[in-house]
Amino acid sequence: MNRASQSILAILPILALVSLSACKPQPAASQGGPGGGMPPPEVEVIEVAPRDVPRTLEAPGRLQAVRTAEVRARVEGILERRVYTEGGEVKAGEVLFRIDSRSLAANVEAAKATLARAEAQKLIAGQNLERMQALVASNAVSKQEFDQAMAEKAQSNADVAAAKAALSKAEIDLGYATVTAPISGRIGRALVTEGALVGKGEATALANIEQYDPIWVNFSQSSADFLNLREQRGKIKASQAPVRLVLENGRDYPHPGKLLFNDLAVDPATGSVGLRAEFPNRDRDLLPGQFVTVRLPVAVAENVIVVPQRALQVSTQGQSLLLVGADGAVRAQPVRTGGLSGTDWIIAEGLQGGEKVIVNGAQKARPGMQVTAVTAAAAK
Repeated sequence: MNRASQSILAILPILALVSLSACKPQPAASQGGPGGGMPPPEVEVIEVAPRDVPRTLEAPGRLQAVRTAEVRARVEGILERRVYTEGGEVKAGEVLFRIDSRSLAANVEAAKATLARAEAQKLIAGQNLERMQALVASNAVSKQEFDQAMAEKAQSNADVAAAKAALSKAEIDLGYATVTAPISGRIGRALVTEGALVGKGEATALANIEQYDPIWVNFSQSSADFLNLREQRGKIKASQAPVRLVLENGRDYPHPGKLLFNDLAVDPATGSVGLRAEFPNRDRDLLPGQFVTVRLPVAVAENVIVVPQRALQVSTQGQSLLLVGADGAVRAQPVRTGGLSGTDWIIAEGLQGGEKVIVNGAQKARPGMQVTAVTAAAAK
């Protein structure tokens, strides 16, 4: 037998094994569920029903501290020390800066000496007047001398009063060498450093304090919306529709506010009315100067259907919602919105009530698909 025949005989058993393996039946793929398919995806739904809700408008606004104080040097001197921590909270009357007070203390001592001299002159003038009064009755002194003694006594009284005023001013200036906080609030960075000459010819600015708990937001509305607000405000309970804020990053501010007042007249240039609202700011999340969006209730929408903003889908074909039918199938329902009620859309057309609207899980659902609907409030 030649070498080629031996090679063929060697590989015949291997080919037989491969052939048998190919004929052996393969195990069936694992089944994902009954019927061989995946289970329907789970979505969260709400069942809508008509009800009365407040209609809200959104207006841009800007935050403002309720109180702002500029801390200034009220006397001249060298700034010796900054006592407070920059960016921290301070209380009214708390020491912030200390100014060199040696020259101011010397002014107080000089004023005390001037007062003592004036009081001595007043004593002498009083004694002279008493002697003149005893002598004028016996014509021992002239009437002119007596009048001069009375004038000297009056002048000495005036000198004492002026010396007391000068002493009081010197003591006040000495007190200004210790700069204290005029209001409570959060204080910013120091505007001058130790060693700087302050108060030379002007009240040098040292720091700023802003009180922004609570905090104000100033915004404006058109005169028409303002009229609606005045007419409907009494019909809206504060707990039902308080004033809300949306921050610059799109996050809703969790604490509601209250409307304070409006301007006395409509701005003729813009046709709008200025308004102000107040919000609690215990955690200092809101800072003066920030731009925000104000959500303000302006009217009551009666017997309407509302859905969360996240449920609404917008495309080139318009607005629509995904609904789950009684058979568990998803269908798209075109709708038209009629404004906002807080964070929800008011549905003006497209829903009658009783529909199950998908609010979470819409990315897993397509029209015609079978889904498992779970009530959003009860969903885990």
